Amino acid sequence: MNCNESEILLHALIDGELDAGHAREVETHVAGCPGCGEKLAAFRTMHDVMTAAPLKEAAPAHLRNRIEALMATPPSRVVSIRQFMQPTRRSFFGGFAMGSVLSAAVAASVVLTVVRKDQEQTIADEVVSAHIRSLQAGHLMDVETSDRHTVKPWFNGRVDVAPPVIDLTAESFTLLGGRLDYVDGEPVAAIVYQRRKHVINLFVAQHLGPKHPRPNAKSIQGYNCRHWTENGLDLWAVSDIVGDELDEFVQKIAGSLRQPPSTT
Repeated sequence: MNCNESEILLHALIDGELDAGHAREVETHVAGCPGCGEKLAAFRTMHDVMTAAPLKEAAPAHLRNRIEALMATPPSRVVSIRQFMQPTRRSFFGGFAMGSVLSAAVAASVVLTVVRKDQEQTIADEVVSAHIRSLQAGHLMDVETSDRHTVKPWFNGRVDVAPPVIDLTAESFTLLGGRLDYVDGEPVAAIVYQRRKHVINLFVAQHLGPKHPRPNAKSIQGYNCRHWTENGLDLWAVSDIVGDELDEFVQKIAGSLRQPPSTT
C-alpha cells in the first residue's frame, strides 16, 4: 500500500468503516510512514475535538409549540398524516436500491482513483529504472548520432509509434541519439539528449500511463520526471537536472510537436 491509497482510507479507519484486512494494511503502512502517521494523528485529533464539541442546540420555543400543536391534532387527522408519511414497500425498496447504486458508484470511483494512481506510480518507477539502467556503460544508445533524420527512421519496425526526434541543440539541449527500451513489458522509444553533463531520456509510447494534457511533475529517487500526452503519444522526460530546466525542455518539445510538420 502506498501513501495515496492510505490517505484515502485514513478517515474510514478512524470511523471504523474498514474490514479487518484493510484496517490492518492501513495500520501497517502508517506504522512505517512518518508522513501518513502525522496525518492520521491530525485526523484523530480533529475527530475527537468535533465529537466533544457542544454542537447540539436546544429547539427554540416556537418550534416546540408547533410540535405540541401537531400532537394535539384529532386522531383521525393523525392517522391520515401517518398514512401519508409511511413509506410503501415499493418506495422503501426503491430507496434502498437507489442508495445501493449510489454507494456502489462512490466505491467504484474510489477504487478507480486508487487503481489509476497505482498504475501511474508503477509506470513512473519503471521509467526511472529504465533511465538509471541507461546510464550504465554501453546502455545509453543503440543509434548514436545528432542527426534526427538518422535517429527517427531507426525506430521504424522497432516500436509501434513514430517518435518525435527534435533537434534542440540551438536551445542547449543536444541530441545524442536513441535506443529501444522496455517499460511495463512494452517496447518504447527513448530519445537521448544532454544538457551540460546531464542526460535527459525522453520516453515515447502510445500507452504509457493515464493521460495528462499538461505535464505532470514527479520526483523519484532524486530524478525529476515529467509526464504528458501530446498528439496521441505518451511522453516521459527523466533527468537529474533541476526541475526548471526539465520544464524548459518539456516546453520546447511540446511546442515543436504543436507546430505543423516540416516539409524538409
